[in-house]
Amino acid sequence: MGPQRASASSGFWFEPLPVSSTINYILFSHNYIIHQRLLLSEIILKKLRPTPSAFLIITLLIGVFVVLSFVLQRTDNTTPTDAMATHIVVEKKSHQMTLYSGERVVHTYYVALGRGGMDPKRYQGDRRTPEGNYHIDYRNEKSGYHRSLHISYPNPTDVKNAANVGKNPGGDIMIHGIRNGMGWIGAFHRLYDWTAGCIAVTDDEIEEIWQLVKDGTPVEIKS
Repeated sequence: MGPQRASASSGFWFEPLPVSSTINYILFSHNYIIHQRLLLSEIILKKLRPTPSAFLIITLLIGVFVVLSFVLQRTDNTTPTDAMATHIVVEKKSHQMTLYSGERVVHTYYVALGRGGMDPKRYQGDRRTPEGNYHIDYRNEKSGYHRSLHISYPNPTDVKNAANVGKNPGGDIMIHGIRNGMGWIGAFHRLYDWTAGCIAVTDDEIEEIWQLVKDGTPVEIKS
């Protein structure tokens, strides 16, 4: 059977799928936006009441959203993830954090950093990510950001640099997930640097890192 023609008021040569079915199908296609599908559907259907042309534009925009969410899940895993990390290297310029087991790469994660800019942290409140050699000195399973591994900032050099400008070096620099209740954002958190100086990954990623990294693991943070 050939395609049915729509009524003259629809403007389509075919009968479009029901708006609600199409929206829900798209929104179900990726787990990062499952939690938002009902709210978005309600806004589009009940409040915006889009014309067919507007609906097509909205559908395309949602499609771009889904594609971007897949693209942003970039990771490089060249060693089985059951290999424990012996050290961590964070490269701020490329926004990459790599876990090593000896000389082998365990996993590379793309991260968000401090929103104060790319310069090294100098004092409390500058919202920058530090640079230097540290280690994981403790962990917090009940963190406000899903889970967190605390980095031993400040080191003696950091303390000296802050004292030279009459400032407190600060602390509370961690590798952590997304703020509790916002985990559905997923990889989209990487679109900009948003932390107060910490190194942020997705909730799924911090769960993996939690298992791969022991307390005492060295951490090198480079520009």
